[in-house]
Amino acid sequence: MKIERLSPDKIRIFLTFDDLTERGIQKDDMWREIPKVHDLFSDMMDQAYSELGFEPAGPLAVEVFALPAQGMVVIVTRGSMDLSLQADLLDDHDDEEVYEMEVTLEQSDIVSYAFRDFEDLLRASKVVNPMLTDGGALYTYRNKWILQFEPTELPEGKFQTLIAVLSEYGDATNVTKAVLEEYGKAVIEANAVQELCRHFA
Repeated sequence: MKIERLSPDKIRIFLTFDDLTERGIQKDDMWREIPKVHDLFSDMMDQAYSELGFEPAGPLAVEVFALPAQGMVVIVTRGSMDLSLQADLLDDHDDEEVYEMEVTLEQSDIVSYAFRDFEDLLRASKVVNPMLTDGGALYTYRNKWILQFEPTELPEGKFQTLIAVLSEYGDATNVTKAVLEEYGKAVIEANAVQELCRHFA
């Protein structure tokens, strides 16, 4: 489980499928109201508080994105709430955790990885290049390099290896192609890995 702060009131949590398996949770369970999922959410909030000081109080908007073969991304946004009312709510429930959640669940087949450093992007590209025949688009967005692949661009049988390599050098991200095209900048629109290796090998 990896947690990062996106803003004072927003955090992103990346769960691998191993994180889910350890808790006896299947990917499809994230769409169901079951105790195991509530326990997982409580663990995530405890870790967010201990690592980042993020107080999971008041109304929370929770977005869950399923990434193919990579895991799940959970984005938690804390809404504003009157502090005295918040304290009253906690008192009324005998210190039980009070979460008011609005949950959005989305699935994406696009494989998307963010690289903070261009050298890391190049290293990953050189390793995965022999696995690919074509494909991949490269963008810049929020001071990061974003490498995206459509599912049809990825080789069968080497999918897990490709994901493992990308995870070693970068971080899975749930940013959509539409957001990248609107707010980011397209650097290489097609065959990005091959182009990177050709120019920077």
